[in-house]
Amino acid sequence: MYLKNLFDLHGVDLDKGEFTETLFSGKGFRVERIVSKGHVTERGKWYDQSGDEWVTVLKGKAEIMYDDMSVDELCEGDHVTIPAHVRHRVSNTSECPECVWIAVHKEG
Repeated sequence: MYLKNLFDLHGVDLDKGEFTETLFSGKGFRVERIVSKGHVTERGKWYDQSGDEWVTVLKGKAEIMYDDMSVDELCEGDHVTIPAHVRHRVSNTSECPECVWIAVHKEG
């Protein structure tokens, strides 16, 4: 077994961009830890995934914008399920503290 802490940022260089790591994966799913510090989705880019995605914010804040321009504002402990093919983007993440989230992707 290998013990790690979700809040440990040792070795994470957020000046190079948002940090993403796969924590666990299996048949039909992937669990990621994402660390953001003011990072947003590139202007004009939308995610359109073939499978559902569930995200939760563990630390900090984030905003997810949908292509109808509605926004989910996530604070610590908040979570949302984004159904497959719902176009979305990250429109804001906190800088202090950094935003630490977990994303579970169901592969379509």
